[in-house]
Amino acid sequence: MTAPVRPAQDMAALADAALILRSGGLVAMPTETVYGLAADAGNARAVARLYAAKGRPRFNPLIAHVADIETAERCGVFCDLSRRLAAAFWPGPLTLVLPRRTDAPVSDLATAGLDTVALRIPDHPAARALLAAFGGPLAAPSANPSGAVSPTTAQHVAEGLGDKIDLILDAGPCRVGVESTVVAIMDGKAVLLRPGGLPRAEIEAITGPLAAAGETAAPAAPGMLKSHYAPRAPLRLNALEPGAGEAYLGFGPGALEGALNLSPGADLAEAAANLFAYLRHLDAGAPRAIAVAPVPEAGLGEAINDRLRRAAAREDA
Repeated sequence: MTAPVRPAQDMAALADAALILRSGGLVAMPTETVYGLAADAGNARAVARLYAAKGRPRFNPLIAHVADIETAERCGVFCDLSRRLAAAFWPGPLTLVLPRRTDAPVSDLATAGLDTVALRIPDHPAARALLAAFGGPLAAPSANPSGAVSPTTAQHVAEGLGDKIDLILDAGPCRVGVESTVVAIMDGKAVLLRPGGLPRAEIEAITGPLAAAGETAAPAAPGMLKSHYAPRAPLRLNALEPGAGEAYLGFGPGALEGALNLSPGADLAEAAANLFAYLRHLDAGAPRAIAVAPVPEAGLGEAINDRLRRAAAREDA
């Protein structure tokens, strides 16, 4: 049976969602980045059900979403730098990976057994209201089958996971449209683990140049698997025009006329918001492949290109 879809602004729906979460259930919640699949982060059985619903590798850690800095401090150990980043960008599309407190109300399964925890305060009224009603951290990766295109509408969630979860809260399309930027604080230094909805330059205004994450055997943070965010059709990147049997995803005013265009005006924020929905739309036509126009690396373009490269890194390639 497909999960019911209820308006996220409905207080009764939020109360029911909190009750479902307390009983170990799964709720799709809107955030400013993408829709998240929420479970009680402290309940290992609920987190196991979340992994099963997504088909997610057990070694890939989850982000714990929290309502406020006080809850975040119960989960992770903050230093001066992480406090400054939290003060500047929370609530918002920044995830901080910090040393995990030994008494953190987050299950070992949610952190994949690591001694770190990924934390974020979302900037969405429905997500904040649900977190407040629930009263603790919620593990909430993107609400899609693992490796598939992330959902930016409630309909996307219903199509991918509707028969595996208990409730979908609908607040319309997500404003940012790509996942959060993930930054780890290691020995007082900031390391970029995943580009995302908060541009690098804004973070570096506080941290100075961000270090790059080294290759590790297991992901240190969500979204670090090489093949991720992938539609069924293979992607061909930096394409100036489509080949035979290919769908085309353009960018900017010079893109192919009549093609689906991430942003005709070359607005990277608009392109980020449209990315996953447009990939889904093109993939639904079962093309031989999806050719994607070049997107600049500046600002949010770094996050867009990161998602496109991961989507193109198919495991069967």
